[in-house]
Amino acid sequence: MEFSSSEEQQLLADALTRFVAREYSFEKRRQFLRSPEGFSREAWRALADLGVLGMAFAEEYGGVGGGPVETMLVASALGSALVVEPYLATVVLAGGLVDSRGSEAQKRALLPGIAQGELLLALAHDEPGHRYEGSRVAARAERSGSSWRVTGEKSIVLHGAQADKLVVSARVGAERGLALFLVDRKASGVRARDYRTLDGLRAAEISFDGAAAEPLGSESDARDAVERATDAGVAALCAEAVGAMQALNAQTLEYIKNRQQFGQPIGRFQVNQHKAVDMMIHFEQSKSMAYFAAMHVASKDTRARRRAVSAAKAYIGKSARFVAETAIQLHGGMGVTDELPASHYAKRLVMIDFQLGDASHHLDRFLADAERE
Repeated sequence: MEFSSSEEQQLLADALTRFVAREYSFEKRRQFLRSPEGFSREAWRALADLGVLGMAFAEEYGGVGGGPVETMLVASALGSALVVEPYLATVVLAGGLVDSRGSEAQKRALLPGIAQGELLLALAHDEPGHRYEGSRVAARAERSGSSWRVTGEKSIVLHGAQADKLVVSARVGAERGLALFLVDRKASGVRARDYRTLDGLRAAEISFDGAAAEPLGSESDARDAVERATDAGVAALCAEAVGAMQALNAQTLEYIKNRQQFGQPIGRFQVNQHKAVDMMIHFEQSKSMAYFAAMHVASKDTRARRRAVSAAKAYIGKSARFVAETAIQLHGGMGVTDELPASHYAKRLVMIDFQLGDASHHLDRFLADAERE
């Protein structure tokens, strides 16, 4: 696939490259992870000042009016430095649903706050035991006078305990259609159990017990909107993985050039050269697949979107794990220490495979769509 950036897109990529090089060293990232929230509000505001957080929103909502390609460039740059701020949770997933599903009043109330770095959102959709099955939602919403109340359990809510508002999926009506609701994270009836994931990020198990809720847009069926937002999240994860793979490849190559064994750099051993080449091949092919997903994720052709996104996630999920495991092998015992960046990149790449559907899940979805043709 041939892909060329516009001048504006290249300027965005260059600005983000300078930002992560200047403001997001490995040691700073470790400090951010140890903070109470698990990320830096200062770094989050800096991203807002760059226009990153409003990149995908229309100008009337405080955004820039970018599209999937701009999101891909942002996610790749953030992945190259393992940025831990809640870009995926707030901007791509929950913010994307507010943008596509919310009423005009809700967009004007929420999107500028996201763009300015003042408002954090999280998507509470997955439920315990419902592995990658987005249509299996047991949480329910019921009318209580003129308002709504949500009851149910949500799991692995990215940055859920840090969010100001939650976008919650729940069943409504006699036919139990799926709708989306806005719930204040600190509202009565909301309980969140915060924890760290394998890669150091934050997630939460959240329970709702008659929590006050506001329909996001209308109470009509939202399954298609959720799937589109999830696919956008998958495309962003693919781009993030590409950025992380590129950085890890560079670190590994530098390590084998300098690590001495038997009186010479281990990079001179042919078997290690082959491994380094294989890592680079996986990266380059993954980059093409990330472009492919970005070019199709906004397609009105649902099947084309699903197949492109799943093909990219299935391939990149396996490639990310290969690059992570090979980098650890080439670093030897140092590769698993907390002090070396390689272990952190490896953990994040492995986790990306599992987020929003692993390689096996997306391969099954790709084949199922192909069989329907």
